[in-house]
Amino acid sequence: MTTVIAVENLGKRYRIGLTPQKYQTLSEKLTNALSAPLRAIRGVRSPMADAADTIWALRDVSFEVEEGQVLGIIGRNGAGKSTLLKILSRITEPTTGRAILRGRVGSLLEVGTGFHPELTGRENIFLNGAILGMKRAEIERKFDEIVAFSEVEQFLDTPVKRYSSGMYLRLAFAVAAHLEPEILVVDEVLAVGDAEFQRKCIGKMSDVAQAGRTVLFVSHNMSAILRLTQEAILLEKGRLKLRGPSAEVVDAYLSAGNAGAGERIWESDEVPAEAAPFRPIALRVRDARGSVTETVRSVEPFSIEMEYELTAPITGLRVGIYLTTARGDQVLTSFDTDDQKRFEKYGARPAGRYLSRCIIPPDLLNSGRYTLGVNASTYRVRRYFMDEQALNFNVDASGAPGMQWPEARPGVLRPRLEWEIIAL
Repeated sequence: MTTVIAVENLGKRYRIGLTPQKYQTLSEKLTNALSAPLRAIRGVRSPMADAADTIWALRDVSFEVEEGQVLGIIGRNGAGKSTLLKILSRITEPTTGRAILRGRVGSLLEVGTGFHPELTGRENIFLNGAILGMKRAEIERKFDEIVAFSEVEQFLDTPVKRYSSGMYLRLAFAVAAHLEPEILVVDEVLAVGDAEFQRKCIGKMSDVAQAGRTVLFVSHNMSAILRLTQEAILLEKGRLKLRGPSAEVVDAYLSAGNAGAGERIWESDEVPAEAAPFRPIALRVRDARGSVTETVRSVEPFSIEMEYELTAPITGLRVGIYLTTARGDQVLTSFDTDDQKRFEKYGARPAGRYLSRCIIPPDLLNSGRYTLGVNASTYRVRRYFMDEQALNFNVDASGAPGMQWPEARPGVLRPRLEWEIIAL
């Protein structure tokens, strides 16, 4: 097999916490430029000074991808996944190492990558194709397929700035997937689309791979990773931790880095500065007796509680949970102000320490391992904090309906339904 991507000791370092620079006159710029060599001789920065205001988003990452392979890339938020794809897409330059790519690269790193908002959908198809290095004849040959796949034909001559995020995504993915780049790079953008479109995208990426082209696929949806890829890599704090069969890497990812014993406590360095004035403290799962636990019983109620602090008042705050299976299938979403009366009472929360708790009723969840994500936001105004995989816990179905049959019952729900048997 031909190697189409070779990554060698790749690293990317960013400077953080810089003081904003004021505007300078032309004479000031010239003076600074002429005096720069002298300043460099006088005061070389110490290694400790560099460490204090820089961060390595990637460090010493090396791997190869063969032609026609679909490689999954997984890891927690901040692990370096998007940075890696931006380097491979030539959007940013690496600090160390190099990446060799053989073939044209089509990138879909965020909704509408490479689109101009003032141009129509039709014009952006040709613009994006030109960026990918396609000739006009190639684009015209694929044009009808792109439009049919995106399902935006009615709005094709409308400027894309008026598109919804879903329409943007449909057209952007259709262009990236149909214009036949040898390498297709897809970040976690499919979450924007509806379920039907996500299935279409996954099917199209499978077709792309079968046609001999290479796909790099980043996702937090483990089901999509397992369905689409045979091999995956796991990034952790900017380093390549593991590469192997997708099932093995997914299991390693799900079992590592999550809090044990039913509790997740955030250290100060784990909370981004932009979360302020919201500061997460802890997320806990408690059983019916109030004990913090990693395993709850399906037939008993249990509670999920989020402890947090506000260093300043927030208006319209909602704190909620995302419950998914361990492999990424959505189960439910709930916020602490979903109830209208509670929404009105806590419209404004003053500074202080809080605990938001919800009760999961008995006879609801099937046995298995589940993941809790948390979100603190003001609806359509600002997201303060989000951790999509904050905590894992288990559900034990002992005593649940149907346990007299030793068969695995599919589905995430296992409700106790009322049945009636009538002899006729």
